[in-house]
Amino acid sequence: MDDDVDIDGMLHLVGDFSRYQFLLLVLFSIINVLSGFHYFGQTFISVFPDYKCNSSIFNDTISNSVHIGACDIKIYEEDRIQEIPCTEGWSYNSQYNYISIIQEFNWICGLEWIPALGQSVFFIGSVVGSLIFGVLADKIGRLHCLVASHTILCIGNIFTVFSKDPICFIMSRFIAGGATDTNFVMMYIIVMEYIRPKMRTLGLNLTIGVFYCLSCMTVPWVAVSLGNWWLFLLVISLPNLLIISFYLYVPESAQWLISKGRTEEAIKCFKEIAKYNRREIPPKSIDSLKQYCEKHVDNAKGKHENLLGLLRTPKLRKKTLILIFKSMVMTLCYDAISRNVNGLGFSPFLVFSITSSTILPSCIFILITQDRIGRKALASGALFLSGIFTISSGIFQASMDKPQPLIILALAIISRLSVNVAYNSGAQYAVELIPVVVRGQGVSAIHVAGYAASFFSSQILLLSTIWRPSPDAILGTLLILGAVACLFLPETLNKVLPVTLEDGELFGEGEGIFEFSFFKKPKSVSTTELVE
Repeated sequence: MDDDVDIDGMLHLVGDFSRYQFLLLVLFSIINVLSGFHYFGQTFISVFPDYKCNSSIFNDTISNSVHIGACDIKIYEEDRIQEIPCTEGWSYNSQYNYISIIQEFNWICGLEWIPALGQSVFFIGSVVGSLIFGVLADKIGRLHCLVASHTILCIGNIFTVFSKDPICFIMSRFIAGGATDTNFVMMYIIVMEYIRPKMRTLGLNLTIGVFYCLSCMTVPWVAVSLGNWWLFLLVISLPNLLIISFYLYVPESAQWLISKGRTEEAIKCFKEIAKYNRREIPPKSIDSLKQYCEKHVDNAKGKHENLLGLLRTPKLRKKTLILIFKSMVMTLCYDAISRNVNGLGFSPFLVFSITSSTILPSCIFILITQDRIGRKALASGALFLSGIFTISSGIFQASMDKPQPLIILALAIISRLSVNVAYNSGAQYAVELIPVVVRGQGVSAIHVAGYAASFFSSQILLLSTIWRPSPDAILGTLLILGAVACLFLPETLNKVLPVTLEDGELFGEGEGIFEFSFFKKPKSVSTTELVE
């Protein structure tokens, strides 16, 4: 047996699920709350209230006039119809007396494109920002990108507060969007790498399930309690500046440092963790880790690997393309399915809060099952079930003489729960499969592909005007295709994760498409597993 101490072995020596890991999970909980507020806060700064024209003409001629979308007044006279634009302002009937940016700047009656474009530009910013931060994460480190992204989103949101015209508003939303995803993923990667492999599912999914769910369920009520959009945006933005203090508590990724040949800095990180966990590292273990790095990693430190390295070799290219396709399917279908259960005639604040409650049960399900049945079985099974329930919803709609909204809604909710399971477990799956040397770029590119695909969700839903069940048929088919694609990915449960591109090419070699972890007992493949 090789006596070298690998990265997981050193992590076990310094403590891989002890006091320091609990500190990291507490800090990750803060990231979850801030990320949820940032991502969904844009929804509530531009809520459309009900409104009507204040025209005195309407009040004086109420018997022979009607509003046209509250923007014009149509007056019926004896032999003609006259349309008069509303020039005397509007009265708003806002939900819970909340004043959105729409109401403050009167972005209605032909100006609806401004908030709509702002939201679209926010997602464009997220695509651009994720790509840039993905490259930077593999060049300057995960921790620097984590702090920078939270600072940028705070700057973008503050610029939004002081925006007085459409151009400034749209530009500020692009800046704020640039931090989206990076502000969550970088901390996710760091926490995952410093937790015992067998406890990653518990730590990460429990934290996400509780705190991200809590954030999403409370964000509409934070807006309501503050009463207006700009105060709401300031309150959810300024706490992001506190992430600068993470430099005092959060280490850089040791795996990334070692992949860059900076072994001494990685050892310093391990020593700090050991000190916090009240552990001692034997000097011979440090020497053994250095030997391991020289033998397995340092031969690649002169190479400047980038995202194209994932596509250079056939087996790693296949895995990467499958992860990209899976991300596109999950993100697109998640967005479309969530929109498909909206419009129930309730307050948008209430509907959003209720639908967000599905996050917690999906994470609990992952927590219970993922380390039992494995990543591949869970991802593939969740996508397949979601596809079946989505298609079933379409079949019910096509076959019933009378609409049965409760049955259709129940099927849609089950489908969304399944997509939640696939989406949240898929995030960990992608991080584990992408080699450390390009993990930042690779994970960011996969997420960007998902964001890009979600642009088509509204077009797919629009097809319901031609044939009502068509969106369910399309989405269900995509989900099943995603489930099949997952079968061609290797399992990562109880395995040493790839560090170099060469590791990624060989990872899962010889594994069959129907080979699942729950069919066999896990093998001891790392120092960590040998001592546990």
